[in-house]
Amino acid sequence: MDSGTHLVMGIAIGGLALADPVVAENSAMFTAVLAGTILGQQAPDIDTVLKLRNNAVYIRHHRGITHSIPAVLLWPIAITAILSLIFTDANLLHLWLWTQLAVFLHVLVDIFNAYGTQAVRPFSKKWVALGVINTFDPYIFGLHCIGILLWAFGANPVWTFGIMYFIITCYYILRFAVQKAVKTAVHNTIQDEEFVIVAPTMRFFYWRVAAASKTHYYVGRVYRRSVNIYDKFEIIPLPRTPLIDAAMQDKNLQSFISFSPIYRWEISELENGLTEVRLIDLRYRSNDRYPFVAVAHVDDDLNIVTSYTGWIFTEDKLQKKLQIGSSDL
Repeated sequence: MDSGTHLVMGIAIGGLALADPVVAENSAMFTAVLAGTILGQQAPDIDTVLKLRNNAVYIRHHRGITHSIPAVLLWPIAITAILSLIFTDANLLHLWLWTQLAVFLHVLVDIFNAYGTQAVRPFSKKWVALGVINTFDPYIFGLHCIGILLWAFGANPVWTFGIMYFIITCYYILRFAVQKAVKTAVHNTIQDEEFVIVAPTMRFFYWRVAAASKTHYYVGRVYRRSVNIYDKFEIIPLPRTPLIDAAMQDKNLQSFISFSPIYRWEISELENGLTEVRLIDLRYRSNDRYPFVAVAHVDDDLNIVTSYTGWIFTEDKLQKKLQIGSSDL
């Protein structure tokens, strides 16, 4: 989920903690637990700082080790240790338990996004992505905001957030049912697909679709049970040449491949004598464009002159990014 949703979730979990007599009977303890649940909801996303290095590192590692099983166990211990220095009289066991719940729920809800996490690491580096909830879901965020406002105006936080999370649980179940109906609709339209990726949007009945048969990729959208296929691409294997092999060793292209399960490629000769290898993720079609790409420019000596991966919505912006990348090499 997005940072804003994780923030309101941290506050809501802190409100639920008032069901614990140890927390409810001591205002300092409640403050410590509220700080713990808010920090616990934010801590796994500390890897966002990887953006300061470059997109390749960020894409390859975001929601990776910081969302793994060891991290889920270590974050609450670290947060509790830090808060114990500030709230010296806090009950460490209860502080740790509520912080642990906040961290666990952070990773759990991220699994339901299309992006997913490496939540079962170190047992597997596979990305777990159920794809039923958009990264920002206005209904979930809105319910949290309503709950916090009711609490601020005097409502019982335990009952308020308890009911709220029951409603959200039902909402998740409904989203799975809608996703199943979407996949069925896609199957009835394409029929020979080998796999389908459906991704939710902020609009309840609108879903993005990227599918593959043995011969073609399909990209479209679904509204309710109506499937619109916008693009159909023949599946052509990437040529195996020394130049292509050199391009595929680039860190940006490797990060892209580690993240994208369905993409097409383009190879073109540039006016400056370089060869451009472009990989295009088919999951994120927007305004007739595919904004998530990886590009490498290779010279005749098989050297990477410049490369880039990330979200680009105009060709001019991409060329500027590639020029910056070239100056960094």
